[in-house]
Amino acid sequence: KTNKNPLSVLRQAVRGVTPDVVTQTKRVGGSTYRVPIEVAPAEGKALAIRWLLSACRKCSGRSTALRLSDELMDAARNSGSAIRKKEETHKVAEANKAFSHFR
Repeated sequence: KTNKNPLSVLRQAVRGVTPDVVTQTKRVGGSTYRVPIEVAPAEGKALAIRWLLSACRKCSGRSTALRLSDELMDAARNSGSAIRKKEETHKVAEANKAFSHFR
């Protein structure tokens, strides 16, 4: 559909969805905190692929191949559900930056 190399679109989509930081739940005393931690590159790519697949599974009506291709093209264009998930994760990590000393 885009007349581009499909492999480059896939790489661009995964690179765009890969998160830099995630939050991990940590229990300190009697309270539970969401502590932001940096993500290793391999783990980030795994999360990106998982988010892309879950985003394409949420849509319905067409075959999985078409839904996945649409989600990949959206991610390559910096839009779509998987990109929203990454931005939401970064926003939560930024909001909980005060708890980073609990690492």
